[in-house]
Amino acid sequence: MAEETKKRKINFKKIALFGLGPLLLVGVGLGLGAYLFMPAQTPVEQVEALIERKLQQAGQLPSEDGLNEEGLLEQKVTKETPTSETFVTSYFTFADNFTTNLLKSKQFLQISVGISTQYDETVIENVEKHQMALRSEVLGVMGTYTVDDIDGKVGRDRLANSMRNAINLKLEDLEGFGGVEGVHFTSYVLQ
Repeated sequence: MAEETKKRKINFKKIALFGLGPLLLVGVGLGLGAYLFMPAQTPVEQVEALIERKLQQAGQLPSEDGLNEEGLLEQKVTKETPTSETFVTSYFTFADNFTTNLLKSKQFLQISVGISTQYDETVIENVEKHQMALRSEVLGVMGTYTVDDIDGKVGRDRLANSMRNAINLKLEDLEGFGGVEGVHFTSYVLQ
């Protein structure tokens, strides 16, 4: 019974040494790592500093070494850019492929077609509006060509010109104005 009455003493030094010691070491390690490896600037500040440095190197900002902008302008050589009127080309691609048999042949031609114009968006809107009629015209033109007619780049260019003319004629009939300046093949398979 004497042994049972002996109460076990709690050793607070061992608990502190083995329990809190590793936590303290981890905390100190994290703090030291954050101090050494985290940047002093935020990413936004780093990007702004980089942009400012690049602009100064390009001469778009006054430099910090005391040179004024007037001194920099005297060193620059200015060139005049030509002022010619440019036109924007708009494109439209028909959604589905065109497939038809060729004239006097068992072979067929499958193509994807796009058109281009430098006129305003009205031409593209008219093409979109009348896609079904234009598809019929393109298929009709394709069916009039033989395998020999569409052989090589010259034959393909001839086919594209015929399609452009047929599309413009149909648009003139439907809307009063064609405006399609180019027909382009985005895929071209002859089988």
